[in-house]
Amino acid sequence: MKSPRNKTIDFGVEEGAEFLKRVLRPGADQELPSDIRDLTILGDSLTLMKKLPEGFADLIIADPPYNLDKDFNGESFKKLSDTDYEEYTENWIKHTRRLLKDNGTIYVCCDWRSGNSVYEVLKKYFKIRNRITWQREKGRGAKGNWKSCLEDIWFATVSDDYKFNLEAVKVRRRVIAPYRTEGKPKDWEETKEGNFRNTHPSNFWDDISVPYWSMAENTAHPTQKPEKLAAKLILASSDPGDMVFDPFLGSGTTSVTAKKLGRHYLGIEQNERYCIWAEKRLEMAEADKTIQGYRDGIFWERNSGK
Repeated sequence: MKSPRNKTIDFGVEEGAEFLKRVLRPGADQELPSDIRDLTILGDSLTLMKKLPEGFADLIIADPPYNLDKDFNGESFKKLSDTDYEEYTENWIKHTRRLLKDNGTIYVCCDWRSGNSVYEVLKKYFKIRNRITWQREKGRGAKGNWKSCLEDIWFATVSDDYKFNLEAVKVRRRVIAPYRTEGKPKDWEETKEGNFRNTHPSNFWDDISVPYWSMAENTAHPTQKPEKLAAKLILASSDPGDMVFDPFLGSGTTSVTAKKLGRHYLGIEQNERYCIWAEKRLEMAEADKTIQGYRDGIFWERNSGK
C-alpha cells in the first residue's frame, strides 16, 4: 500500500483502459491523420517518424535509451558496442532533420557513455550549439568509481536562424552580498522573500530536482525527466503555439510540459503502460499547470521551496 503522500503514477493497462482510448494506435499500413497536434501515438518511432509530415515540428526533445542494460516495463534495451550504438542513433536521428522546420531546434539527452556517439551522428545533420550538463541529484554510489550524478543534453539547430528566448529562461538566484549604488539595489531585486538576481542561464544546471514519490509529476518510469528540465528547453527554443515533438515520450514529460506552457505537442511511445501514464498526466495538466521550480515566469534555485 502506498503512503497517502505518495503521488507516484503507477497503474496497469486494465485500470487505465479509458486513457488508452485517447492514444492513437495506427496499424502498419495505416496513414497518420492530417491533424497530428496534441496526440500520443503508440508504436515504434523508427516506423512512425517516416509517416510524419515534413517540417511539422518547431522543436524536438529526444530522450532515447542510453547505451545501458535497462528494463522499460518488460521491454529491455541491451547495451551495444560503441559502433552499434552509433548506428542505432543514426537510424533515428536521420529522420528528425526532415521533420524540423528550417529554423527548428533539437535537444538530445544522453550520459557520459552515450554522449560521444550522439555527438558524432548529430553533427552530420545539424549545427551543434552547445552541450548542457545537468545535475541529477540522484545516483548510485560505487566502491571503485565516482558516483554518477550528471547527464548531458546536446543542443543543435537546423541552421543559423533559430529561436532562443533568453529572457524566458533566466534563473533567479539569491544575492549573498548585495551591491548598491546611491543606496539602491544594483542589478538585483529586494523582496520580502530575500534579495534576488535574475541571471543568464549557463550550460551547467544545478537547479533541477529529479521527480520523487511526493511530487505529482512522478511516475514509475525508470528514467523519467523532470518537467522543470523540459520547461527550460521548451521556453528557450519555442514560442506559444509552436509544435514540440518527442520521439521517445516515455511517461509524457515533454508533452505535459509543452501543454502547460501553451505549445502543441506530439509524442511517440512504444509501451502501452507509459502511454497511459502520459495521458493521465495530460489530463491532470488541464487543472494544474504548475511546474515545480518555475513560478511567475522565473526559474528558482533547487530546494528553494518554489
